[in-house]
Amino acid sequence: MRDPEREDPYLDDDAGRLVRPYTVSNGRTRPTAAFDLLTLVMATGRGRSHNYLGPDHSEVLGLCKNPITVAEIAAHIKMPAAVTKVLLSDLVDSGAVTTREPVVPRHDSTDRDLLEAVLHGLRKRL
Repeated sequence: MRDPEREDPYLDDDAGRLVRPYTVSNGRTRPTAAFDLLTLVMATGRGRSHNYLGPDHSEVLGLCKNPITVAEIAAHIKMPAAVTKVLLSDLVDSGAVTTREPVVPRHDSTDRDLLEAVLHGLRKRL
């Protein structure tokens, strides 16, 4: 039974999502752009040609007003990451969003000073 007060018309309290995830991406499982789960996505304010895109694209675009990761977008729209990446690639192709790869720390994870600092912090907490 659908709650009329609810904001999302594609969700039903009892049945869950009324539109299956891969229907949203027209059955596509591979995005046209490369994304990592930690890739940052930001709206460009351009790409007015995205009128052909559906309500899920609009929802994703609304989330991208501030930088947000692919994983966060997937969680907000309650879709698998693969479907989210397809939606995002449509938005990238239309120029509506831009992406930035995650920044990888430059330090060596086996750095002795870093490990000692972590150990010291753990001992302080106990």
